[in-house]
This record gives sequence, structure tokens and C-alpha cells, in this order.
Amino acid sequence: MKFLPCLLALLLVLPSSAQDRRNAFDDPSLQVTSALAGCPAPRPPGFTEEEVRKEAHVRSQHGGSCYRVGRCRLPNSYLYDKEIIPRVQQYLRMDGRFDDTTVWVQGERRLVTLMGCVRTARQKEEMERAVLLVDDVMGVVNQLMVGADEKPRYPLARP
Repeated sequence: MKFLPCLLALLLVLPSSAQDRRNAFDDPSLQVTSALAGCPAPRPPGFTEEEVRKEAHVRSQHGGSCYRVGRCRLPNSYLYDKEIIPRVQQYLRMDGRFDDTTVWVQGERRLVTLMGCVRTARQKEEMERAVLLVDDVMGVVNQLMVGADEKPRYPLARP
């Protein structure tokens, strides 16, 4: 019984510290459109402190290999992301076909993740193809939903 207060205190502390996330690597994330009501917002990029330690090593390995083998002009593939994501946002907004959607984009290692809601399956495919046309984009992770009623395939922002 002496341990019960300590256990309760520990349980109260763990959930909040386990949820504390920060964008330690400054991964870019932008909302591109906002016309489809009720679309669930994705969780912004972020890592717990433990994940930051693990991810730092992974990022140094993956980021530099692209340059070493001659596939990238910059010494680390993560350096492209802060430039790519605003250009993806601009391109999708200027395109006109996606004005009736609610979409967020995130970048990591020249990969663009699309999250949010579109009106049709065709629009979902067209957006993916459009993003692949943006210079320096290596690939697209398409997590878009048709409508706002599907269960999102991406982690959600805290309410």
C-alpha cells in the first residue's frame, strides 16, 4: 500500500510526457487548401525526446547517402524539404483543380505526404501526379481521403 501513491503519481506523469512532441528537425508542414468542411487535421510533425535521439542517427544516414551516390545536389536530402513544401503549396493552389479540397502537405527527405480530404478518387490521383511534377520531389505518400467521413490514415491533431 505504501507504493500506491507513488504509482498513481507516476501514472499521472507518464501520459503527458509520452505525448510531448516537438518538431525538433523543423520538418515543414503547411495547409494547402481549406474548402471541404469537417476534414480532420493531421498531427503536426513532431517527435518525443526518445524518438529524436533515434531519428537523429537515421536522418544522418539516409540524408547523406543520396548525396554520396550522386542522386542529390545538396549534401543532405532533408535540406530540400523547406524549399519543396512551399512550392508544392503554391503549385496546388495555382492549379485550380483542387480549390474544393482541404489538404495539408508535409515534407521529409524529399518525400511529400498528402493528408486531408478531396471530393473524388480521381482528384486524389490527380493531386498525387501533380505533386510529382514539382522539382526535387522524390515521391508522394498519398493519405488523402475521399470526403470527410473515412477514417484518416494519418495521426490526428490534438483537439
